[in-house]
Amino acid sequence: MVLRKSLLATSILVATLGLTACGGSSSGGNDSNKGDNGTKTPTNSAPTAITLTAQAQIHENVAGQVIGTLAATDADSGETFTFATADERFEIDANSLKLKSSAVLDFETESQVSVNVTVTDSANNTFSQAVTFDVTDAKDYDFRNAQSGKSSVSYSGQIARHVLIKELYNYIGGDLATDAQTMTADLLLAKLMLFYKMSDAEYEENAGNVAVTFTANAKQVTLADISGSHKDLSGKIAGNDATGQHKNWNDGTSFEGWEGLTTNTPEGLMNALFAQLVERVQQTTVLTPNGKEIETRYVTADGVDLKQLTQKFLYGAVAFSQGTDDYLDNATAGKGLLTSNVLGEKAYSDLEHQWDEGFGYFGAARNYASYRDEEVAGKGGREDWQGQNDFNADGKIDLNAEYNFGNSTNAAKRDLGSNGATDYSKEAFDAFYAGRKLISDNAGTELTADQLTALKGYAVAATTAWEKSISATVVHYINDSIADLEEMKAGTYDADKFVTLAKHWSEMKGFALNLQFNPESAFNVAANAGKFAQMHTLMGNKPVVGAEADMTAYIAQLKQARDILQQVYNFDSEVVANW
Repeated sequence: MVLRKSLLATSILVATLGLTACGGSSSGGNDSNKGDNGTKTPTNSAPTAITLTAQAQIHENVAGQVIGTLAATDADSGETFTFATADERFEIDANSLKLKSSAVLDFETESQVSVNVTVTDSANNTFSQAVTFDVTDAKDYDFRNAQSGKSSVSYSGQIARHVLIKELYNYIGGDLATDAQTMTADLLLAKLMLFYKMSDAEYEENAGNVAVTFTANAKQVTLADISGSHKDLSGKIAGNDATGQHKNWNDGTSFEGWEGLTTNTPEGLMNALFAQLVERVQQTTVLTPNGKEIETRYVTADGVDLKQLTQKFLYGAVAFSQGTDDYLDNATAGKGLLTSNVLGEKAYSDLEHQWDEGFGYFGAARNYASYRDEEVAGKGGREDWQGQNDFNADGKIDLNAEYNFGNSTNAAKRDLGSNGATDYSKEAFDAFYAGRKLISDNAGTELTADQLTALKGYAVAATTAWEKSISATVVHYINDSIADLEEMKAGTYDADKFVTLAKHWSEMKGFALNLQFNPESAFNVAANAGKFAQMHTLMGNKPVVGAEADMTAYIAQLKQARDILQQVYNFDSEVVANW
């Protein structure tokens, strides 16, 4: 896919500032300007001007780019020139002015840049001049307080929760099995809960010990580096936020999709998954239905991958629920889109911050629009853009700005799989950007009724693209699960194939559970009443693995579930087949 960058149009300006000749000599009438035969010796003149032929666009946030070609004006013919600059951001290679690999430009702080350049000719005459060029504004999620010039973007709490989800996932897939060799069931459960539910005191004690392990060279080494104040997942899971949710998730009936829970709530499912993890990891021998040993300690004999199911469910029950039902909704006074845009002591208004928190839960890096889909997905493109990019060139990956988390990566993956038929990643980011710009452009004053209507439109556009990318991901894993079952139904599969099915099925189920958390969901349209529950009845709580006839019947059920998604979201049938 081509680079998805929407750039604000700017023109390249090459200017000359502060012309100062340094060196050279002038001719006089005395004999010192004559040779031995009495004739005049020509004087080598100093250069008189420096010009920069700049590139058509000079981008912010791109280290090492060539700015343009330098040239000098000199009265002497055939001169050779050497250029230099003392500006530590730049270097000169031959006659090209370049940014160093450790430097980037920032449109928001310096939309026009002047660089002092010195040229030296063959006679060692020098001349200095400032050359000036314009910086092109990238469409990145970077907004500034108009008075202070400081960034008004802040959503570190959302990043802390993304980190907790990723580190919980890594713990389940790694050290949990090792800890099971020496820990009791209660201690294992407590260790799992460390990533999910902490009191203020527990956060203060433990956040510094929760290391960032999922990416090398992160600026933030521990959870405490991301957020110094208490953050956990339990406090923000659907049903545990005090106000602002479109259903009472704790009433025992509103939460749908998982049969047989002792407590039928989102947190009730999390508690059940943790209990299953502790039980499973302490079992010594677990077999597939055809008698093969399952060595993967988080995959059950029923074919449920507890690691995948836990992570994917949290993407929805925390991130998608909070983003769509709390921060980007206008149903609750004093919350989400109904907060004040008046500025106080902070660099941002309450409304700016609420919108940022919704964006933070989507998980996109701030320069998301500058990525290609394959780069967000980590499946190709530029080497230093594989899901993360050090756009400020400080040598570290800032998790609060330079890393793509969660649903933002799945949106890009589904766009790749559609062969250009969808662009959910762009649609979501463009709507997030446009809404934030509307708020930022009016920061300090309350939005008018028309502006609030427009803002709600941007919020719905962002969450709709976000939700479609999730539903497309469910389709993707339905397709994978069907392919696995087709291979396995003759009964000759090995344990690895069973584990692969468990992974695909659990990702399918986890993402499918998420589609109930958006108040603007297509499933909430009257014509689609009951279809969400029907889809989950068809999926069940586990894949059907047994007799060939039973597996064939279950494949048919998964196809029916896929048909429901295709109808509800109006997906193209060919795209559905390719996902």
